[in-house]
Amino acid sequence: MSAPILVADDSGRIRNRFAALKAEGRGGFVTFLTAGDPDPETFAEILRGLPEAGADLIEIGIPFSDPMADGPAIQAASLRALTAGASLRKTLDLVRGFRENDAETPIILMGYYNPIYQYGVDHFLVDFKEAGADGLIIVDLPPEEDVELCIPALETGVNFIRLATPTTDDKRLPAVLKNTSGFVYYVSILGITGTSSAAASDVGAAVARLKRHTDLPVAVGFGINSAEAVRDIVSVADAAVLGSAIVNRLADSLDENDAATPKTVDTVLSFVRELASGVQTS
Repeated sequence: MSAPILVADDSGRIRNRFAALKAEGRGGFVTFLTAGDPDPETFAEILRGLPEAGADLIEIGIPFSDPMADGPAIQAASLRALTAGASLRKTLDLVRGFRENDAETPIILMGYYNPIYQYGVDHFLVDFKEAGADGLIIVDLPPEEDVELCIPALETGVNFIRLATPTTDDKRLPAVLKNTSGFVYYVSILGITGTSSAAASDVGAAVARLKRHTDLPVAVGFGINSAEAVRDIVSVADAAVLGSAIVNRLADSLDENDAATPKTVDTVLSFVRELASGVQTS
């Protein structure tokens, strides 16, 4: 089996969470929201409530003006966040604020390389660790560019989580998995986020193939939009990741000016509770 060549996750939060899930005999539920959507205060309140609502791990999207791999829902979320003043620095501030009350829930930042490049890789990794984040998913840095961010991140103790897709064949997998740590994120459908549905039978075969190449947990995202779908996915994978469905529910709670309403926080957290029922054991 392939294995990461560097040791990451100094905090142990991602490793410990997947170990705890295994001990509980259930799959994990991973939520995604874009940092600062629809505004920093509302986002921070939602973020604080996610673990109690059932999120085992939390992915936070770094707002970006050109999110090419994301569908309309997350593109709109990035625009709302940027309009409200979001930035990479403020995203780290939101993580820092979350850590004041939660020392255990793993936080993964997901996004594109440009904001990190502009921030400065070394400076970013120092601030990332200080804020209390645990892992990075950077969708536009292939393994051939590991020297840019992946290797420095792993050397700093930051998990660098790689995406695998239905087109990642056995010849390509060793390169994809070589420096991956934390978990593998399997993109269950081709195309942009939020536009198709995942079939558990197809996902099961893909996860089994990944497991032949790595001992890392496999989390499956894209095309999951209900508690039933979550249940189906965690029957064949270590975790299910939901993004667009939650972002859409948030968007539906906003007013005509895309501003938060008194029901926004409760609407999102109630939906997360509903989705999280898919990983509950009987």
